[in-house]
Amino acid sequence: MPTVAIAIFPGVQALDVAGPVDVFSEANRFIAPQDRYEVTLLSAEPGPLRASNGMTLVADATFDQARQPFDLALVAGGPALPDGAAPDTRLLEWLSRAATQCERFGSICTGAFALGHAGLLDARKVTTHWQHAAQLAEQFPRAHVDFDRIYLRDGNLVTSAGVTAGIDLSLALVAEHHGPHTALAVAKRLVVFAQRQGGQSQFSPYLTAPADDTSPVAKVQAHVMERIRESFTVKQLADVAGMSARNFARVFVQETRVTPHEFVERARVDAARKLLESSDAALKAIAYDCGFGTADRMRIVFTKRIGVTPMQYRERFRSG
Repeated sequence: MPTVAIAIFPGVQALDVAGPVDVFSEANRFIAPQDRYEVTLLSAEPGPLRASNGMTLVADATFDQARQPFDLALVAGGPALPDGAAPDTRLLEWLSRAATQCERFGSICTGAFALGHAGLLDARKVTTHWQHAAQLAEQFPRAHVDFDRIYLRDGNLVTSAGVTAGIDLSLALVAEHHGPHTALAVAKRLVVFAQRQGGQSQFSPYLTAPADDTSPVAKVQAHVMERIRESFTVKQLADVAGMSARNFARVFVQETRVTPHEFVERARVDAARKLLESSDAALKAIAYDCGFGTADRMRIVFTKRIGVTPMQYRERFRSG
């Protein structure tokens, strides 16, 4: 019988726990009794604890009691984990033990920060919630953080993106052990996609406000977004910044971590996403207004950047 342990703690994200638990529970409907999942919730202290949404959760055992190896050991995420304070040492000790004892271990959402504090992310490919991926990379620079993946496997380490991505990861594990037909049956029961198209980029904005909105780089960014229909060269943008092209390109990358070309393309994608969400305009009109030129070019960029076509994006995120 596959055994699954999920570590919880005060302030845990309830859906990070409930999503995977429901996937494994529903999977038990479709597999032989001897192969059914047995899920155990673990915490530092016995008794009830409050999730971040106010829900009360009760662990089945404490970390000290759970000395046995599990087939899969996961730590759920929580809104406070990215803040920098190290989690309970009992949780970290259990994670360190689980990483050596268990066939597979990993995290849901921001649970990756707990893995990082336990020293388990060094030289590993990992993902987490798009909103905190940069923080994870900064706090644990030896980790290779993928900002876009819904879930990721690196050897015996598995990590998922934000919140509901724990369902995607769990479905993938069910498919691996019991076949895609079982995973599809579970997905239908939960009314979710068995395999979600695209990555986290379709949910996250590409552009963030500059640290100094009076800087030459911020001036260039505003110039691009106000004239998103136009084409731009590095020389033209450097003139807006009042710098040489070479110096401008260097300063731009230093401040934004992307090239000017990359920024312009991301700005076009974000502008197009807003129109796809809020208007009924034809794709060719949106492509022209956002500087792609043609609907085909916009489709190519969307597929490369966020893993879905403009039409698929509109179908998922159109408001009203």
